[in-house]
Amino acid sequence: MNELRMNWYCLDMTLVPLGFLMSVSYHLWLWHKVKTQPHQTYVGLQFNLQRSWVLTIVKDNNKKDMLAVQSLRNALMGSILMASTSIVLSTGLAALLSSTYTIKKPLNTTIYGSRDEHVMAIKYLSLLTIFLFAFLCYSLSIRFFGQFGFLVNVPRGNDDNNPVTVEYVCGLLGKGLV
Repeated sequence: MNELRMNWYCLDMTLVPLGFLMSVSYHLWLWHKVKTQPHQTYVGLQFNLQRSWVLTIVKDNNKKDMLAVQSLRNALMGSILMASTSIVLSTGLAALLSSTYTIKKPLNTTIYGSRDEHVMAIKYLSLLTIFLFAFLCYSLSIRFFGQFGFLVNVPRGNDDNNPVTVEYVCGLLGKGLV
């Protein structure tokens, strides 16, 4: 029995850091690729498409105002749905962790790796932290969409006092969508 517990512990100690390292290394590689060769990544191509869409909306604002409103509404609804889902999942997980009923026993048989109390607490708290971080990111996305909705309709002239540029508006849209 003790040997089996040690095997599960070794599984946690190798696979979890390996998965974390792979995820961090991929995102560092992607960040480097976006900064050095943005046209070869999906993020760079998407930013160019968003920029051309914003330029089209700004140029013909009277003709395409409904398109801008509907597109913004659809993106905003997606962010609201995902923020709501992540907060509901984190609330459900927190309620499950704080319960004193025997509902925890079936969970212990379906989780791989070590089932030690401290390790299980770390696993559940990590999952809860990820859900709360997702909620934070989607909340920021909603904020950026709100700013974009106001600033996409700001008139742009040759006035140097107007700090709202098309690049700034494109950046808000990119932050909201990514």
